[in-house]
Amino acid sequence: MRRKLILTLISLVLLGSLVMVSGQALAEEQTQFFGILAYRTGPFAAGGSGFSSGWEDFMELRNLQGGVNGIKYSWEECETAYNTARGVECYERLKDKMVLVHPLSTGITYALIPRGTKEEKVIWSSGYGRADASYGAVFPWVFTTPTSYWSQNSAKISFIAKKMGGYEKLYGLKIANLHIDIPYGQETKPMLDALAKKYGFKIKHFPVPWPGIDQKAQWMDIVRRFKADWVINRNWGVSCTVPLKEAARLGFPADRILGVWWCGSEEDVLPAGPAAKGYYSANWHGVGRDFPLIQEIIDKVYGAMKGHISFTRVGSVYYNRGVWAGVVGEEAIRTAHKKFGAKVLNSEEIRWGMENLNITQARIKELGVEGFMSPIKTSCENHEGGKEVLFQQWDGEKWVSAGTQPPMRDFVWERHKASALQYAKEQGITPRDCKE
Repeated sequence: MRRKLILTLISLVLLGSLVMVSGQALAEEQTQFFGILAYRTGPFAAGGSGFSSGWEDFMELRNLQGGVNGIKYSWEECETAYNTARGVECYERLKDKMVLVHPLSTGITYALIPRGTKEEKVIWSSGYGRADASYGAVFPWVFTTPTSYWSQNSAKISFIAKKMGGYEKLYGLKIANLHIDIPYGQETKPMLDALAKKYGFKIKHFPVPWPGIDQKAQWMDIVRRFKADWVINRNWGVSCTVPLKEAARLGFPADRILGVWWCGSEEDVLPAGPAAKGYYSANWHGVGRDFPLIQEIIDKVYGAMKGHISFTRVGSVYYNRGVWAGVVGEEAIRTAHKKFGAKVLNSEEIRWGMENLNITQARIKELGVEGFMSPIKTSCENHEGGKEVLFQQWDGEKWVSAGTQPPMRDFVWERHKASALQYAKEQGITPRDCKE
């Protein structure tokens, strides 16, 4: 009995030591957690898998380097398949651990804005989502950084004007807006209508029923009846490729088609073959592997067999978009660390970091992403912050730069603000005083 009692006491002491060590290890390994609303399945899997993997590879790199000011990353994926209901379910599952979420869908963004605002979670709809959420006085928890869809479309019209020989050449031009008929596809119609009124071009919207595989009727209307001079390709996923094939079939030139940045990936053009050569699209970051940061990921992450996607996709458009999100998100963390200390940030602290970004050209070079991204500066009022929209052209084998255009800042901002204030009135929201 005595021997048994002694063994029991020893076991309890050892168990207590293990619990203590385990607790210390957990305390030492506190991490900045991110929930990832991924979609590696379904018709938009190329975009979702590329973005999520690029972001994860960036976080993996930082963890191998000791973290951000000593704070490492952790994350968990939840598969949404780009479905709004599933996206909300994923948010609910992960919200208690995460302080910031990329919805990766305009529909999911709209669904999460009221929830995230009430529960004080940062909703970062980078380059998508609700455009007027750029006005931070009304949407304190939502960020469209680097640019909203409205800003992107203003830059697209500037790009077309440049190709035509000046803004005066827009007058009388016929531009077809070919859009997938879901919330994402509807988002830019008001801005294009406003720009048409300003510059005197004719805009006509051609909705494409989900899933957008058959666009023959729309293209007959665009080419034969409307007689478009330019076409804006605002499809998504598998439906992005269809316009290139239909245009070729009807003899419409690919270099008069300008895609949204979700129709500007390798996966969108390669299936079209020669029909894609000359096609333009918008973007907000560089493409390829010829950047020091991407090379560092290749050397240290893939060299250690810790990559999260097929190596062949490293440097592709959607992959680099995820790396870009990692870079900018980390700059928000570093900004917040300067104010609140190097620690695991809460929602309010990371929101403050997002709202006080100032990524200069000098900092971009320091980060190893010169030529990969343009400067960003946000504020209490301005939750957009980007200064340039990049354009690229498919040369038949790869994307090449086609220059940059700044958004029509004043024209768009006036509409961002007016729309946001109308929303505030409808919802009984008192806008923040950003002058304080």
